[in-house]
Amino acid sequence: MQKIVECVPNFSEGNDLKIIEQITNEIKNTDGAELLDVDPGKATNRTVVTFVGDPDSTVEAAFKAIKKASELIDMSKQKGTHARQGATDVCPFIPVSNVTREECIQMSKKLGKRVGEELSIPTYLYGYAATKPEREKLPDIRKGEYEALEEKLKTAEFKPDFGKAIFNKKAGATVIGVRDFLLAYNINLNTKNAKLAKDIGLTIRSKGHLKRDKNRKIMRDENGNKLQVAGKLQSCQATGWFVEEYGYAQVTMNLHDYKVSGLHTAFEVVRKEARKLGLRVTGSELVGMLPKEAMLDVGKYYLKKQNRNTGIPEREIIHTAILSLGLNDTTPFNMDEKIIEYKIANDENKLKEMKISDFVNELSSDSPAPGGGSISALSGALSSALISMVTQLTFNHKDYKRYNNKMEKVAIGSQELMRKFTELIDRDTEAFNIYMAARRMPKKKESDKIKRNKALEKTSKVVTNVPFETLKLSAKLLRLSEIVAKNGNANARSDAGVSAMQAEVAAEGAYLNVLINLPSVNDKEFVNEVRNEADKILEEVKKDRRRVVNYVKRKLNEDIKL
Repeated sequence: MQKIVECVPNFSEGNDLKIIEQITNEIKNTDGAELLDVDPGKATNRTVVTFVGDPDSTVEAAFKAIKKASELIDMSKQKGTHARQGATDVCPFIPVSNVTREECIQMSKKLGKRVGEELSIPTYLYGYAATKPEREKLPDIRKGEYEALEEKLKTAEFKPDFGKAIFNKKAGATVIGVRDFLLAYNINLNTKNAKLAKDIGLTIRSKGHLKRDKNRKIMRDENGNKLQVAGKLQSCQATGWFVEEYGYAQVTMNLHDYKVSGLHTAFEVVRKEARKLGLRVTGSELVGMLPKEAMLDVGKYYLKKQNRNTGIPEREIIHTAILSLGLNDTTPFNMDEKIIEYKIANDENKLKEMKISDFVNELSSDSPAPGGGSISALSGALSSALISMVTQLTFNHKDYKRYNNKMEKVAIGSQELMRKFTELIDRDTEAFNIYMAARRMPKKKESDKIKRNKALEKTSKVVTNVPFETLKLSAKLLRLSEIVAKNGNANARSDAGVSAMQAEVAAEGAYLNVLINLPSVNDKEFVNEVRNEADKILEEVKKDRRRVVNYVKRKLNEDIKL
């Protein structure tokens, strides 16, 4: 499975697009790295870049970008509203897929060593890669910013992790490390007053603020210690600023753990605090990219507040999130560009993206794939969609409100199954193509034959396991079909019956594809295990289908007035 690491370097230039382009071209021109997003800010004079790749390619692309930034950006002349201390101010690695945090730590050390030694830039490790507790948080390393860097480097406690403790006037210092997904999030206010935005930032940030009396004087305890008021949000850094190009102030924050403090949590807390100051939140802005889960959490939160079913297609959930947070208020929010999973998905030439007419034409051609396996998966997807439709027609209906919780659970389950079956449409064809590629491997030499036979055995199992997965998922469909048939809107009862029949078609088709592929597998234990389990599942599916369809027929016949 492919290893994917995300890297989000921040460069201290947000105005000169030619400089930004030269830096990002270094990433574009690195094999194995894919540039996802470039987000420059004029007032902050900072550009946030997001790219992904395998571990080695990501390190290489990051080094080349840092090197180019050190050549083009002069920190002795750089000014902006965002805190900074280097041309490449920070360069974090974030594990995305099949990569551990420890692997990313080793990547940060490898990159840090190269930057320190080859570019003579003092380099510090932060986050999970930090070598000292006082270097875990970026603001602690960056305290005093570039202007304080020369003097700080003279102290023993600020000795860099890599490179010499010598002030690099042009490039400053760089911080490299490992972190979880950090959401850079700004919430818009209907004011130009940066102080009011900062007050809200102090109130919500995890660190909190000093307690003051009605005369704004700092309050102390009996021992003379300053009193601190805890912040409203966990895992949050925040302040406020006025953005001249927008014409309004923002509460700007970094959410370090969106599972603890999500976008909706922050948005609602800022709305509450803004109202206390006679202000109104007008919308918000996401800087850089974010994981799909973070947006799904938002959408589900607001759907529940609206007493709506959360078991709907994920893009509709995300659309709700965009509207609820006002993410189009500052600049248009394109989910296909801003959400990492959507951006890196290569859906070109995918069967699931075809029009029905194009898919049918492709199916009717002389190519052996797509074939019965993909059609079986398609049948499963259609069954899932019908089940979901019945739940939507039932949820919040005045005659069926007592089933709301049950319908929502079924809707969520059917949407998840629909996504899996849809992916299996393409996976079945891809597996077949991989198997055929193995068959075309050379076999003249004995060494070639051994290599080819190993590849054939491996791909034969893959091409068997894909329809086997379709078969196993089909059994879950029947359980959901029965629930909506018995508890769903009676006007959609026939649809529940059709969903059960489509589930059986998916199972039968998948079963046939398992059988036709098993003879190619030499591992007899694998063959027997798959064959026995497939027989049991199919028999169970047939029995469940008969029960559901017979129930539906009986109820429909009872409704006919003779």
